[in-house]
Amino acid sequence: MELFESLKAQIKGQNKTIVFPEAKDGRILGAVARLKADGLLNPILVGNPEEVKAAARERGLSLENIEILDPNNYDRFDEMVESFVERRAGKATVEQAESLLTNVNYFGTMLIHLGLADGMVSGAIHSTGDTIRPALQIIKTKPGAKAVSGAFLMVRSRDQEKYIFADCAVNIDPDAPTLASIAIDSAETAASFGIEPKVAMLSFSTKGSAKHAFVDKVAEATAIAKEAAPELDIDGELQFDAAYDAVVASQKAPESKVAGNANVFVFPDIQSGNIGYKIAQRLGGFEAIGPILQGLNKPVFDLSRGCNEEDVYKLAIVTAIQAVNGN
Repeated sequence: MELFESLKAQIKGQNKTIVFPEAKDGRILGAVARLKADGLLNPILVGNPEEVKAAARERGLSLENIEILDPNNYDRFDEMVESFVERRAGKATVEQAESLLTNVNYFGTMLIHLGLADGMVSGAIHSTGDTIRPALQIIKTKPGAKAVSGAFLMVRSRDQEKYIFADCAVNIDPDAPTLASIAIDSAETAASFGIEPKVAMLSFSTKGSAKHAFVDKVAEATAIAKEAAPELDIDGELQFDAAYDAVVASQKAPESKVAGNANVFVFPDIQSGNIGYKIAQRLGGFEAIGPILQGLNKPVFDLSRGCNEEDVYKLAIVTAIQAVNGN
């Protein structure tokens, strides 16, 4: 794909270090071996070195010059514990920190906090909550971000079509301020992929065509987002057809600069977002890359447990891009 060739060129030579806590998983090992061989980033695997190397040998993979760190035998573990206790500001004792940091996701996230890694990719065998929880406690959200959210980069037709769908993974029923924050973060994500963002706040109503509290929430979120980021093209509430199709837009929202031209679609809740991206993926032939976790100070990305090696490879590239861009 042309998009990923461009992204690979941007990260090559940047020496970004990405940590992979699920080191014995075959999909992770295959992707990490490729990433290292392609010279795209510096991977760190987390786990027992002998067990990780044995898992790689079973698959005929080379882990030469790839660092493997064991939480149960790490020479900077005491420093990590001390830093974690300080970061949690009275919410964790030394004993609790020692226990938590043997968890691979907590350990990997602390590597980022200590400046030993630039980002993390997890979720192949862990739930979204298991991936996000350490990030929220240690990395924390960026100034101004109301919440962490999950976006998908949707790509079709040899990169001729590129869209951002959000939030499809984290916030079940975001209120209006949170939805506005998701919209602004999604525009930033779009820009990192060379997409000039035009953000549609989606609803089952266009510009007051229906009356309901659901519609009011999206309209309020649109107003908040516009005030917070007046430089962005954000509009709503818009039905998907009005946001996507120029002919429909000319009838339903003729004054809108976004309607008919949208490339960032912000769904009103996780239910519609999750359904929407999967319909586009399964029926529309889009490749769904993500979820890309938005709103964190450093990139920590969550794989689907149904991912394959290629998904891991591409999400690691996206993680490195976010690190290069300072997102």
